[in-house]
Amino acid sequence: MAKSFSTLKSKMSLIAQKAVEEKTSQLLKEVLLHEIREQLHITQEDMATKLNTKQANVSRTERRRDMKLSTLKRYIEAMGGELDIVAKFASSEVHLNVKEL
Repeated sequence: MAKSFSTLKSKMSLIAQKAVEEKTSQLLKEVLLHEIREQLHITQEDMATKLNTKQANVSRTERRRDMKLSTLKRYIEAMGGELDIVAKFASSEVHLNVKEL
């Protein structure tokens, strides 16, 4: 018989439980580009027009696992957003300048 995740989790060490909770939290924060676009009720055709490209290129961009920051910046700005990149260190956070991309 299958066990529930809560049953399995209860048998984990506290360190493992905390790691699971942190990873779950991280995954819930991650959003894909196409999900943002859809939430804003923007079609791929609309994005293609805003980016002066073809719909197929928008689709390809949304599926990329790795892209240039300049591409991501243009895409976010075409949706009306602003790209903000933050480097987090143990003692501080630094906002990186992406205006020149």
